[in-house]
Amino acid sequence: MKKIEDLSDLNKKKILLRLDLNVPLKDNKITDTTRIDKILPTLKYLIEKKSQLIIISHIGRPNGRIDLKLSMLPVCEYLSAKLKIEVKLIYKKIFDINPSLFTENNSNKIFFLENIRFYEQEERNDEEFARKLSSFGEIFVNDAFSCSHRKHASVDKITKFLPSYCGIQMNAEVNALKKVTTDIKKPIACIVGGSKISTKISVIKNLIPRFENIIIVGAMANNIIKYKGFNIGNSIIENNCNNIVEEIFSLAKQNTCEIIFPKDVAVGKKLNDKAKIKDLSNILDDDIILDIGPETINLINSILDNSKTVLWNGPAGYFENSNFAIGSEEIAKKIVSLGNKIYSVAGGGDTIAVINKINAFKKLDFVSTAGGAFLEYLEGKEIPGIRALKS
Repeated sequence: MKKIEDLSDLNKKKILLRLDLNVPLKDNKITDTTRIDKILPTLKYLIEKKSQLIIISHIGRPNGRIDLKLSMLPVCEYLSAKLKIEVKLIYKKIFDINPSLFTENNSNKIFFLENIRFYEQEERNDEEFARKLSSFGEIFVNDAFSCSHRKHASVDKITKFLPSYCGIQMNAEVNALKKVTTDIKKPIACIVGGSKISTKISVIKNLIPRFENIIIVGAMANNIIKYKGFNIGNSIIENNCNNIVEEIFSLAKQNTCEIIFPKDVAVGKKLNDKAKIKDLSNILDDDIILDIGPETINLINSILDNSKTVLWNGPAGYFENSNFAIGSEEIAKKIVSLGNKIYSVAGGGDTIAVINKINAFKKLDFVSTAGGAFLEYLEGKEIPGIRALKS
């Protein structure tokens, strides 16, 4: 991919900048600014180069209809305060905007188009819509890796009409993911959690040939525990998944990859219970598995001690109750404690919540906020936004 830093002269160039600023809102207030803060380096870089910025982004899923509860205004206000520059929201509909609006000498102002998903043409990857968007700028920059698995007009089709480059954050994301998929420093371990094993099977299958250890935790590990003949009581389990578990172990055996699952667990009778540590052989019919136990934590720590790279996606338990957050927090603390002895990449909303809980976001090598794009890259799927920047 061509990088925006490759261009020597950006002075007064009109940059159409696709960002993912899909932040959570409550009463028109932003409740988590992580996604905005991560793209500030790109914005500051382009401001320093005296570029004219026109930002494209979205919030929520308005399904091609105008919904003022999903306006970009709170994001504009936050950016203006953070960057100490005017960020002007353009309320006009895309097809009513005259491109001359952006030809004024406005290097001390950022323009921000209203929520791009207010237009059904966006998700259709409509060519005329992309052509209209392209008329606003001279250069297109995609710094929205987390949207790049979507074949949308402001990600894919727009590259047909403008010289196109990746932004600083997108380049960092792709480089980090390369280090856990292709340009790997071994030994490498993967910690994967979550509630449904079927949603992660493609990731696991794609990574098994590359990884020495894949550690399966969270509710999805219950399928493996049951498959191995242990009682899981009232624990969450995904039905009809024995074939998936068999496929994982068979593929791992062919590739000398070890599949690790909990040896002991923390259980409760209810989600708000206190934790009780049990071996797998002692789980009762009314127990709910809600976290990994100390023996499993020690095993994971030992594997990490002997790894040079780690990929983490998904918590180890029901971390919303602090009694069952110990496994997830101990994983995060261990990765942080290893410092530059290990290259660490983490992703997924719940994983980030755990990392933020112990203030470790900046202590890992890379934390991805990309969600679906993060998983699809790990599955080995082609990412339309990346492909478009290469064509």
